[in-house]
Amino acid sequence: MNRIKKGDDVIVTAGRDKGRRGTVQRVRADGRLIVDNVNMVKKHEKPNPQQGVSGGIVEKEAPIHVSNVMVYNPTRGAGDRVGIKTLADGKKVRYFKSDGEVVDV
Repeated sequence: MNRIKKGDDVIVTAGRDKGRRGTVQRVRADGRLIVDNVNMVKKHEKPNPQQGVSGGIVEKEAPIHVSNVMVYNPTRGAGDRVGIKTLADGKKVRYFKSDGEVVDV
């Protein structure tokens, strides 16, 4: 079970975007995440008339490593470490390490 999933609200802990919050759009297999409006880069794209893509300089999100983000804990108002525990019914859930509150609803 992954500690960070698509749709999680995360806060960046390292790098030039340190302190910024965003929602995870995609989790890649290599341990990197695409987060809304975090790690923005300018990419030069060629036009492709067959796909309807106009060329130019496009600003888009670049991947950020999972070690550089923490799941945002709304009760604390800051990033928090996440653990995994098994409930009495055998279901695995993620929980915040600081207060034990379950992340998964």
